Amino acid sequence: MTFRREQYDTLIERLREPPRTLTFVTGPRQTGKTTLIRQVLADVGMPSRYVPVDEPGPVARPMLPDGPLAYRAGVEPMPNQRDGVWLTSVWERARAQATGSPSGFILALDEIQKVPNWAEVVKGLWDADRHADLPLRVVLAGSAPLLMQQGLTESLAGRFETIRLAHWAYSEMAQAFGFDLPRYVYFGGYPGVAEYDERRWRDYVRDALIAPNIERDILAMQRIEKPVLLKQLFELGTEHSGQIFAYNKMLGSLQDAGNATTLARYVGLLRQAGLLAGLDQYRGTRLRRRASPPKWITLNMALMTALSDYTFEDAQADRSYWGRLVESAVGAHLCNTAGRDIEVCYWRDGVQEVDFVLRGRRRLLAIEVKSSRRRGRLTGLEAFAARFKDARCLLVGADGVPLEEFLSSPATHWLEEETRDVR
Repeated sequence: MTFRREQYDTLIERLREPPRTLTFVTGPRQTGKTTLIRQVLADVGMPSRYVPVDEPGPVARPMLPDGPLAYRAGVEPMPNQRDGVWLTSVWERARAQATGSPSGFILALDEIQKVPNWAEVVKGLWDADRHADLPLRVVLAGSAPLLMQQGLTESLAGRFETIRLAHWAYSEMAQAFGFDLPRYVYFGGYPGVAEYDERRWRDYVRDALIAPNIERDILAMQRIEKPVLLKQLFELGTEHSGQIFAYNKMLGSLQDAGNATTLARYVGLLRQAGLLAGLDQYRGTRLRRRASPPKWITLNMALMTALSDYTFEDAQADRSYWGRLVESAVGAHLCNTAGRDIEVCYWRDGVQEVDFVLRGRRRLLAIEVKSSRRRGRLTGLEAFAARFKDARCLLVGADGVPLEEFLSSPATHWLEEETRDVR
């Protein structure tokens, strides 16, 4: 049976509505955007065309010797020729098919950010379609979230709705690819790569996932004064995933580090790209939170383990390191499933600490992660509950919520659930 991510239903329902807005499918690399779109187009019951912008094709030829470049139907130019003229040509053909179809037509453009000035071109074409009430539905997708967001906010405000795909969750990897819990904690949520031997898997993660994310998706479209620093910051952050590590302390480990403000900006870019998060400390107010040292969380466990010196077997044998992997996996799960309405933080007061704090929807939840089988005294949760009377507390692992169960439900579920308070 074919596996479908939960966004499948959202996209197919949206495409069956009248074309009021553009639909953007966004998310980090290897989260299944292309597969999702192809599945929906096959099942939606409407004529459609899927166009991968980065797929090579024959070179288009001018229709007239001395005329402007015009593209013949069905002929695609090479990628370096896919500009606004090409995009307009593809769109025009979709318009013709939409006009001739009783149910309309769907045009899906994948890796749209590779077309120069794509947002301005799409804006003009889409506005003309709405003026003409044309039954053309358009899906745009891309693997560069920062560049996609830049085009949306600058040129297409009010004209789009977004469907976001986060990294694959444990329940999805288990159902679709047969992952058990230890494999997910170590190999993370990149479909298929853990089928390789570990050396090949490490090379794949480094060369096909990390390098393109940083060098193409961030450096290629953001003004980065210190690109080497950005890469070093990512590596240092993943090395300390699951730990609190202040910017000022990081400066001594980085070459040409500049200042903490530069590091904080770069961390923001890494999080938007789906790579690394620096969680703020929860203080009960928003005014003082930015001054706290961040807690580092790798947003996909493969990004942490592929850069480490631990093999899968070595990691399981080292209880301390495995505990940090488990805590990082919980943090990544919370960050990836929290959505916009829930804030993920940590809490510390002297020697008392809580691994994660969820705040949102007028609810407050403190989460402690235990990778060992023994519960022990939960002094951090006790101190947090004494400080914030309206908070609920949750233990993950030990004799609390089993890790497998916790990773199978999103952050919204645990924030709203009422039956697991450990106090």
